[in-house]
Amino acid sequence: MEEVLKHFPDLNEIQIRQFEQLEGVYREWNAQINVISRKDMDHFYERHVLHSLGISKVLNFKKGAAVLDVGTGGGFPGMPLAILFPAVQFFLIDSIAKKIKVVEAVQQALGLTNVRAQQLRAEDFTEKVDFVVSRAVTRMDAFVPWVKNNIKSKHRHPIKNGILYLKGGELTEELRQFPRAVCYELKTYFEAPFFETKKVVALSF
Repeated sequence: MEEVLKHFPDLNEIQIRQFEQLEGVYREWNAQINVISRKDMDHFYERHVLHSLGISKVLNFKKGAAVLDVGTGGGFPGMPLAILFPAVQFFLIDSIAKKIKVVEAVQQALGLTNVRAQQLRAEDFTEKVDFVVSRAVTRMDAFVPWVKNNIKSKHRHPIKNGILYLKGGELTEELRQFPRAVCYELKTYFEAPFFETKKVVALSF
């Protein structure tokens, strides 16, 4: 939690309380439904919360924006982003019911009103959003066809509407067919070794 406050010093009291609550709620639910590995739970704020918030270092979502988190799992990156951007609507979807059950429980525990969680495949989501976020659920060439029709055509942000994808490792080959993709290195913003190879890939439409 100290790392979150260090990198996001302007959080208000409600946001600080919500971020502080996160680990306890996830530990409680993780004991029942394993959505986070035990090893990662020991580095919860670094590997899940800060990693998710890396997207906000690339783009500040504007008030009234709509963001879709595909394959959210237990709620990442959508849940930390929803705390950081309370005036933005987040749709968190996953095809696995038990994972959405955890997301809904966390949402209720934190009192988040800007999150809507659904058990749904990406291909079945019908609403239009400004951005799609995700954390390495599949290769970009498989991911893009799932979501490209959900992107609003009217742009309101410094980066044009599209995908903000948390990925790691060497991406040259994977992104070869997407020459407009821009990679932002998270080690630029966070100094922990975990972020050395982590990136946000921005792909606009």
